[in-house]
Amino acid sequence: MSEEKKGSGRGRWLVIGVVVVAGLGLVRGTGHDGAASADPSPTAAASGPSTGAAPSAGSSAAPSKPSKPSGRYDPADYAAPVRQYAAEAGVNPQLLMAILYNESYKPHDPELERAWQRGKPDASFGIANMHRAAFDDTKPGRPFASRQWEELPDDRNLAVQAAAWHLHDLAAQLPARPGVPLTRDELVALGYNAGAGNMLAFARGVKIGSQAQSYLDRLRDNWSKSGEAVT
Repeated sequence: MSEEKKGSGRGRWLVIGVVVVAGLGLVRGTGHDGAASADPSPTAAASGPSTGAAPSAGSSAAPSKPSKPSGRYDPADYAAPVRQYAAEAGVNPQLLMAILYNESYKPHDPELERAWQRGKPDASFGIANMHRAAFDDTKPGRPFASRQWEELPDDRNLAVQAAAWHLHDLAAQLPARPGVPLTRDELVALGYNAGAGNMLAFARGVKIGSQAQSYLDRLRDNWSKSGEAVT
């Protein structure tokens, strides 16, 4: 998820990208195969459908085949798995797609992600930027219960599926009627970014900090195109 500082994060990604690309060039040249803190200022909420009631995990369809990363990443290319796994988890597909757009600020190349993670072990993995703890807390009893967090960079469908169920779990913790002028989807997105504890604080009216507010602003900016992508 997006707890990293975005400005300095992008710079570090560029440095890592240069190092990894150079390394890959050397390997191929020799003929070897390359293997939030709580602080919600209430604002006018963007309209959007709320997350729905979730079906049981046992009734979900079997996961689709792994989606191997290749070429330029565009969240809209994953509209089909977004619709599939949003339905499986009982969440709004527009919200799930907007999360992917929000989390597309860094390059999602498996080798780059692993290079970053070696220097920062608590970094997130996959196109939905999921941390290990969130993945491990989400997967029990779910269709991907046997999968591992380390697989997220290599299987984008798994990343979408895990994010969908994490959104479901966050939505399940919200009160029926939050006392702030934010949609449930917006609160769930804030929970995805800042954690469940902060989400619940925001739902009670605690002021949103600058980092979480930036995430919410980007969610609203991405909302319309996310809806178009999954329609």
